[in-house]
Amino acid sequence: MITIQNITKKYGDFTAVNNLSFNVKEGEILCLLGANGAGKSTTINMLLNFTNPSSGTAEINGLDVVKNPIKTKEFLTYIPENLMLYPTLTAIENLDYFTKLSGKKFDTSELQLYLTEAGLQEEAHNKRVKTFSKGMRQKVGIALAIAKESKVLLLDEPTSGLDPKSSNEFMELLTKMKNEGVAILMATHDLFRAKEVSTHIGIMCSGVLENHLNTPEVSLKELETIYLDIMNFKNVS
Repeated sequence: MITIQNITKKYGDFTAVNNLSFNVKEGEILCLLGANGAGKSTTINMLLNFTNPSSGTAEINGLDVVKNPIKTKEFLTYIPENLMLYPTLTAIENLDYFTKLSGKKFDTSELQLYLTEAGLQEEAHNKRVKTFSKGMRQKVGIALAIAKESKVLLLDEPTSGLDPKSSNEFMELLTKMKNEGVAILMATHDLFRAKEVSTHIGIMCSGVLENHLNTPEVSLKELETIYLDIMNFKNVS
């Protein structure tokens, strides 16, 4: 579903991403770990065609994102750290608007079902989004992914700033989508959540994928040690 092949992104003399390759198949969650500036967000932005790679290719569902910028977006939903919704519209109205943008049309009862499936309480469906917590807004984003039947979910620090309960609920939603065959790429700083929810973990530093792990094969303590060793080595170097 998601394929990155030898991608490099340069801004002048600065290399933000360097010869990066990985793939995420149906029913997999790859968590990219790394400090600020590691290249995680740049990688996601290239998959979204927000910025073009200097070299290499990025594909969604077998289609090159540079050559097929509109078509590839039909297969995915993007949830950034701060999901931008229309604050004066209700959850249902926002979902209705964004699903129509993707070429789909649903009646109110169907929109309510998607919001409920995404974990948003029924009493919040008709409330204006400006009253929502971050966790509630993220659930509207998940409802959009469900409604669009997205094959790919791209997440950039989606749990940053969430309280533990909301973060746990969000992880449960991601697990559910993974089990339904969605390919998920999540950039995060959170080792605990990465270990909890992912099938694979990539550790990035200075634009380079320094390690790629099968999550079940590593404990949280081992993951922390590997991560810190990479960060400390790079800082010393």
